[in-house]
Amino acid sequence: MGTQAADNYPPAKDGRSAQEKSIDDWLPITSSRNAKWWYSAFHNVTAMVGAGVLSLPYAMSELGWYTTHPPIDPCVLSSCSCMGEARRPERKWTEFFCGCRGPGIAVLILSWVITLYTLWQMVEMHEMVPGKRFDRYHELGQHAFGDKLGLWIVVPQQLVVEVGVNIVYMVTGGKSLKKFHDVICENKCKDIKLTYFIMIFASVHFVLSQLPNFNSISGVSLAAAVMSLSYSTIAWGASVDKGKVANVDYHLRATTSTGKVFGFFSALGDVAFAYAGHNVVLEIQATIPSTPETPSKKPMWKGVVVAYIIVALCYFPVALVGYWAFGNQVDDNILITLSKPKWLIALANMMVVIHVIGSYQIYAMPVFDMIETVLVKKMRFPPGLTLRLIARTVYVAFTMFVAITFPFFGGLLGFFGGFAFAPTTYFLPCVMWLAIYKPRRFSLSWITNWICIILGVMLMVLSPIGGLRQIIIDAKTYKFYS
Repeated sequence: MGTQAADNYPPAKDGRSAQEKSIDDWLPITSSRNAKWWYSAFHNVTAMVGAGVLSLPYAMSELGWYTTHPPIDPCVLSSCSCMGEARRPERKWTEFFCGCRGPGIAVLILSWVITLYTLWQMVEMHEMVPGKRFDRYHELGQHAFGDKLGLWIVVPQQLVVEVGVNIVYMVTGGKSLKKFHDVICENKCKDIKLTYFIMIFASVHFVLSQLPNFNSISGVSLAAAVMSLSYSTIAWGASVDKGKVANVDYHLRATTSTGKVFGFFSALGDVAFAYAGHNVVLEIQATIPSTPETPSKKPMWKGVVVAYIIVALCYFPVALVGYWAFGNQVDDNILITLSKPKWLIALANMMVVIHVIGSYQIYAMPVFDMIETVLVKKMRFPPGLTLRLIARTVYVAFTMFVAITFPFFGGLLGFFGGFAFAPTTYFLPCVMWLAIYKPRRFSLSWITNWICIILGVMLMVLSPIGGLRQIIIDAKTYKFYS
């Protein structure tokens, strides 16, 4: 199950053959264990922040802003003391904070807390067996549920998550490149199909996908993490500068009861998609060295805490300020809604491109590891450059083809977010924790884990419904390869 860590735990005997050691030293996840704690920080930021943050204002427009219906002007709320001056520019922030109430806020905060807790669980479980490291999500699943059942529970979900993210990021990268082109050209250039921009974005990955492991893409990941914080700041900063649009409306986006219900479900998926980093956390921790005196969980958790602070600085301002400025008129990508200043919006879109390049590689690396493990260990192909070149090129081409064929950005977020991200992020770590540690019934640990499981299962069941409906609606007017 777990890869033996004989070098770090001298008492433990490594039962692998020389060939098995050679293969493990070649595979992406286990080939390098010299990462620092800050690698964990920016890898997790790159994995977490991405396409999801840009859709959060849109999710707010479907989750709701106010607890009252119809919404009350925040300036008449006695607790705010805004009086009639909240419309003045110097009162923007007062007015904004006075109006921040409703289920959308609760969902954002609850998701942040739950996912931080489940991420802590995974970091703790990485080395729960002395002398053994669970370097891959499915290895931890096999330890919790058994070799066969654990494999079948975890691998399909993890593949859906990681391949799904790569497809969505292909679409995101292509759309952001197109937006950059359109903003710079100002309708003076020939219109270019989205298909070609996705192909341009994919061409970068045909090259970067040949980098062997996580540590080799650390520079790309660092640049991506910096870009994520930068374009998130631009997104909410430009929204503040723009101020409220005329006749801003904070009612739910949909006008029918059916539309409101399905929109709410889809928005839950958007939020789930925004907290998707758990699917690569064990693989990231596998790159950190470990000794009995300094287990990998210490530097890993330090990096996770820093990453989650950055996540909060990205997510909450973008979600709240973006929705405050545009209400239910906001697009499923807030940078599309923002049109001025043009140079700043163009810069932000290029930052998105750079970030999703790094995010694509972070999520693709565990997939590469699975593919290469099957090819080398099961199908007996000799490990080497040729095998890696062919396997990874085929995978990048596959995600590009699917992205070109089905570029339904908003619907894809909701569908994938609920269908696969909810289990692997919100409650599967809790199920493993209960199965392995068996906390006393009705203890704090037992109650906390069951609350997370119940909320996660509800999210898994409800959110794909809204996402699938949105895909069907978009498909009615979509022309293939347009």
